[in-house]
Amino acid sequence: MMALTENSSSWQPQEQGVREICALLEQQISPVSTSEKSQIWQKLQHYTQFPDFNNYLAFILSHAEVNPVEVRQAAGLLLKNNLRSSFKNMALANQQYVKSRLLPCLGSPDRHIRMTAGTIISAIVQLVGVIGWTELLQALLTCLDSTDLNQVEGAMDALSKICEDVPQLLDSEVPGMTERPINIFLPKLFEFFRSTHTLLRKLALNSVNQYIMLMPSYLYMSMDQYLHGLFLLANDPAPEVRKLVCSAFVQLVEVKPSILEPHIRNVIEYMLQVNKDGDEEVALEACEFWSAYCDAQLSPVNLKEFLPRLIPVLLSNMVYADDDESLNEAEEDESIPDREQDLKPRFHSSRFHGSNDVEEDDDVVNVWNLRKCSAAALDILSNVFGDDILPTLMPLIQANLTTSDDQSWKNREAAVLALGAVGEGCINGLYPHLSEIVNFLIPLLDDKFPLIRSISCWTISRFSKFIVQGIGDQKGNEQFEKVLMGLLQRILDSNKRVQEAACSAFATLEEEAAEELAPRLETILQHLMCAFGKYQRKNLRIVYDAIGTLADAVGWELNQPRYLEILMPPLIAKWQQLSNFDKDIFSLLECFTSIAQALGPGFSQFAEPVFQRCINIIQTQLMAKVNTSSAGVQYDKDFVVCSLDLLSGLVEGLGSGIESLVSHSILRDLLLQCCADDSPDVRQSAFALLGDLARVCPVHLHSCLPQFLDITAKQLEISELKETISVANNACWAIGELAVKVRQEISPVVMAVTSSLVLILQHAQELNKSLIENATITLGRFAWACPEHVSPHMELFMQPWCKALAMIRDDIEKEDAFRGLCAVVKKNPNAALSSLPFLLKAIASWHEIRSPDLHNEVCQVMHGYKQLLKEQWDLCISSLEPQVKDRLSKYQI
Repeated sequence: MMALTENSSSWQPQEQGVREICALLEQQISPVSTSEKSQIWQKLQHYTQFPDFNNYLAFILSHAEVNPVEVRQAAGLLLKNNLRSSFKNMALANQQYVKSRLLPCLGSPDRHIRMTAGTIISAIVQLVGVIGWTELLQALLTCLDSTDLNQVEGAMDALSKICEDVPQLLDSEVPGMTERPINIFLPKLFEFFRSTHTLLRKLALNSVNQYIMLMPSYLYMSMDQYLHGLFLLANDPAPEVRKLVCSAFVQLVEVKPSILEPHIRNVIEYMLQVNKDGDEEVALEACEFWSAYCDAQLSPVNLKEFLPRLIPVLLSNMVYADDDESLNEAEEDESIPDREQDLKPRFHSSRFHGSNDVEEDDDVVNVWNLRKCSAAALDILSNVFGDDILPTLMPLIQANLTTSDDQSWKNREAAVLALGAVGEGCINGLYPHLSEIVNFLIPLLDDKFPLIRSISCWTISRFSKFIVQGIGDQKGNEQFEKVLMGLLQRILDSNKRVQEAACSAFATLEEEAAEELAPRLETILQHLMCAFGKYQRKNLRIVYDAIGTLADAVGWELNQPRYLEILMPPLIAKWQQLSNFDKDIFSLLECFTSIAQALGPGFSQFAEPVFQRCINIIQTQLMAKVNTSSAGVQYDKDFVVCSLDLLSGLVEGLGSGIESLVSHSILRDLLLQCCADDSPDVRQSAFALLGDLARVCPVHLHSCLPQFLDITAKQLEISELKETISVANNACWAIGELAVKVRQEISPVVMAVTSSLVLILQHAQELNKSLIENATITLGRFAWACPEHVSPHMELFMQPWCKALAMIRDDIEKEDAFRGLCAVVKKNPNAALSSLPFLLKAIASWHEIRSPDLHNEVCQVMHGYKQLLKEQWDLCISSLEPQVKDRLSKYQI
């Protein structure tokens, strides 16, 4: 290739170079084998070493004489990918050349070239901003004013992509411009709402919609014009435009509901109409509005009068569409092996010590469609309007359920789905009829249509709480048995979809029933292990979950030889069958974690090989992280996280019985590495295990104690918290457990940790509940271990600390915290005087202090203050709320 000259305008490609690259690109887009594609890719990569390779690609893209046009497009896509990694390192002359070739492409007669150029332009803007390409904005404005439709479309496409990718860049001050770019573009975009060309209307509306979340002041000031445009486009003949109108209303109700309030009746009326749109994508976008409206906490009154018309639309849209992929999936027999694409990506959630506020979304990788969106809308409407929706909904459900012909099975299925969707929000209205409803659903578990069987499993599970509550009387007990056996039989269904639904429903029932399952354990285990033997890979994961949930539910009851003989041999066989690098082992590891915790010392007979394998997996993965070739596997942090969590389960289950395994292993050294890992997920699980080990065998951490303390303390620094709050949570708990065991040996970090804990308590409003609880307890444990270090600084934190202590439930951890409180108050009683009312409220938060020695210490603290304050004591007590005074009376002060 020819060497570059200084001036981009004088750069010219060599003909031979153009021919070579075009030939390669033509081969790349032609149907060739994978190995040939790889060779072509390597040759193209070889060209990247030439500084002017991107110039050649820009030349080919912009050169109309190059044929076929697909070669030009391929050059553009390769150019875009190259620029993302190399644009900033290119010579300025090269950058200018590429830019200069892109702008004329916006007016290309070929739409594919225009769109490719728009994509590259947006990619460059993402890299250098508007300020790094000063002539671009004027070029776009010139094209938008052109009489050449190609130029207008090209500029609008590029602008739409910039608005999608980096909207904030156009809503920023640009040196040399009197206004923000978006203030100049918005009036033009509004004008294009009236264009006779569908594509221009679509691109203009899409561009403006990108700014709803940012809400620039110009858009806010022009809101009447924007809303007028939306109503103008509301009945656009193009479905893609109507979909964008719906999207705009959904976003507006989420971001600035007050803007829509004056027009809300018209908007609701419109959304109700388009919720029945013949184009499913438009109907789906409209359907999102109902959940958004309820979440926006707008007055329910406006929506209430529309319910008699809205609910039938939602129910109608909950009927399976003829092209719904689930209809084909539902025909799959259990004998058909799962395809790789059927298996969802498998993620493991790191172990979390405390009350986790994060909800898991099982549907996150499923296809979202009108049916699911309508069911979700009905669910949220039932939570807002409660039983008020039943007079409209129940006659429709009953009408659908009374049909018995094969042609109307989809309507029956939708009626069962609707019952489940409102099962939570309308529970009061349904309650008197629940027994009858459940009895109606039980026979549907045997329906001839698989999707009716599967939805019946789910809907029954929505009433699990009611079903379990009825166990006390004979009829309720009989119903529980029928539901239990019905779900167990469906777990053994020959249809994969039904198996999945039944297993998930049974796991929900298990959580509600808990120890009520104990007398039925043998039957349950026989069915689950039978399923374990026949399920394909995808559903096998759900069986693991059901077994784990069962172990969590019944706990120690599982620890009987007759149950273990059914449960453990198949699991151990599968454990031996799976390799250390098979992701299917994640679900099995999680299952073993629950079983180990349930069996406690009873798991010891299975512990040694499980423990050792976890060590091996962690060791191999940490080696792979450093050097993949020497480890022989690709690094995957989930293997480390899952193994750490199973080890935590073993420690929790076996208690001090784990000591012999830990003492003969390299766990301590691996754990230290994991605590310092760059992955927050690995650190989160590592600190959970550190805390568990600190409780039962701290002696085996001792030789590395300074390192563990130092690395754990660093996780609590307030600057690190926001990004890795779950890591900090576990680290906070773990260092508190260490403090209880090693006492004075925490002194090197006591001040650093105390400072961090105080900052956490002072920022309580911004942080999650679990971290605040753990910080409160750990501060108490540090105060207990080293009162002489902590007490001089009490005045800085007594008030927030006592407030937080008052919110913690009675347990052993709260006892530890109060031992620390008593210890520092005795050391420095004057420092707590100004916070005495808060201290007394914290003491009053106890229902009962079970530890006699702690009870005595608390009494001594209060007696001490009574003697110190003398007549001021009564004044202090009289200022407290009656409930607090009443609770303090048991201390006989």
